[in-house]
Amino acid sequence: MSETTYFFDTYAFFEILKGNQYYKKFEQAKGITTLFNLAELNFALKREKKMLADQITKKYESLLVDVSTEDVMQAMSFRMQHRKLSIPDAIGYIIAKRHHLKFLTGDKEFKNLPNVEYIK
Repeated sequence: MSETTYFFDTYAFFEILKGNQYYKKFEQAKGITTLFNLAELNFALKREKKMLADQITKKYESLLVDVSTEDVMQAMSFRMQHRKLSIPDAIGYIIAKRHHLKFLTGDKEFKNLPNVEYIK
């Protein structure tokens, strides 16, 4: 795989953790994410009663990037146009755009948006 860097949406983390064959190539890829995505990941893992939820979340801590107030404002404007998106999804998409990265996800709401690496 090339040295391409991606923004990892929470969806991507789950597919990697589940061993989805289509996400295998992203296991060692460079990437970034936000605290909001790690919060979603941690909560969902705990809801599934995964004993290693905190350990798994810590594994991705090095991928964190800062989110500015400007990012939040742009993301909420974006979300007004795409109301089915969650707040973390909207913020993540804007962060990916700011960093000139592909937004890695299989979330159907992103299927036809620009700068998205959509993999189901």
